[in-house]
Amino acid sequence: MSSVTLKNVTKIYDTKKVIDNVSLTIQDKEFVVLVGASGCGKSTLLRMIAGLENITDGEIYIGDKKVNDVHPKDRDIAFVFQSYALYPHMTVRENIAFGLKMRKIDKETIDKKVLEAAQILDLGEYLDRKPRQLSGGQRQRVALGRAIVRNPKVFLMDEPLSNLDAKLRVQMRSEIKKLHQKLQTTFIYVTHDQTEALTMGDRVVVLDKGVIQQAANPEEIYNNPANMFVAGFVGSPQMNFIDSNDFPYKTKENVIIGVRPEKMVCNEEIKFNVDIDITELLGSEKIVYFNIGNKKCSAKLPADYKLGNTLELSINKQDLYFFDKDTGKRIY
Repeated sequence: MSSVTLKNVTKIYDTKKVIDNVSLTIQDKEFVVLVGASGCGKSTLLRMIAGLENITDGEIYIGDKKVNDVHPKDRDIAFVFQSYALYPHMTVRENIAFGLKMRKIDKETIDKKVLEAAQILDLGEYLDRKPRQLSGGQRQRVALGRAIVRNPKVFLMDEPLSNLDAKLRVQMRSEIKKLHQKLQTTFIYVTHDQTEALTMGDRVVVLDKGVIQQAANPEEIYNNPANMFVAGFVGSPQMNFIDSNDFPYKTKENVIIGVRPEKMVCNEEIKFNVDIDITELLGSEKIVYFNIGNKKCSAKLPADYKLGNTLELSINKQDLYFFDKDTGKRIY
C-alpha cells in the first residue's frame, strides 16, 4: 500500500506559516502533481513527506504508518532532486548502485538491479561513463535510475526537469509518465510549470501561500476552476478577467467575468470591438493583446486570421466564468 495521507499539516518558519493546515490523500499508484508559483510551499510539502523537513503540526502517513518521527531513510521513499545530485567522480553504474551499496546489498543483486534500471531508462551504453560525459537528459535519467533500484513505495520529484531545455523537457515528461506506468507505484511531482502539471498528473493540486486552492484531474482544473487564482494560474495566456462594469453585456453586478483567450472570437452572441495593442505570432496561432476597461486581455487566434487596427470579439455566453469580486471564489 503506497498511499500518502496528510492530515492538517502545518509548517511555520519563525513566525511565517508556509504550509497552512493542508489535508490531502494521494492514492496508491496515483501520479499527483503539486503546482504553484515560487514560494507557494510545494517543495516544502514534498520535503516534509520525505522527512527532510520537520512538520510543525499535523500528521503524515505513508500507507497505514504514521511517519512524523520516522527518519527519511526508513520511510521507503526515493527523492529525485532538481540538481540531479550525482557524484562526479563515479560512473553511471556506480551512481545508480550507490544507495544499494550503502544498504549493504550483495553485489549480485546490485548488478541485477542496476542493469534492470539501465534497460528501463535506455542507459545501457552509458554505464561506464562519468556524469560530465552525459547530456542533461541522460543525467536526469541516471538520477531516476538511482531511485528505481531502491524499489520504493513512493517517488518524490522536486522540479526534476527545470534545468533542461524546452525540447528535452517535453521528451522527459513523456519518459517519466511511461516510467510511472511501468513501475505502477505512487509518484508525487513538484513543478511551477502548468504545462507539466496538466500533461503529467492524474490529479493536479494547485497551491498558493501554503493553502490548497483546488485538487482535481487536469480537465476539471482547466474547465472548472474553483477560484480566480486557479483560473488565472492555469492556461497560457492566462484567463482574461473583466470587471462587470466594463463588460458590454448586462451581467450580475460586483462580479469579475472570466473568459479564456481561445474563446474570445467564436462568432457567437456577445460582440464588441477593441483596439489592438500588440500581436505575437506563435507558429500556428497568434496572440492579440488589448485592454478592456483597465484590464489587459488577450485573444488566441489562428495564424491566418486577418487583422486590422481593431478586433471584433465575439463570445459565447456559455464560455463565461463569474467570480466574486471580493473573495475571488467562482460563483458559476
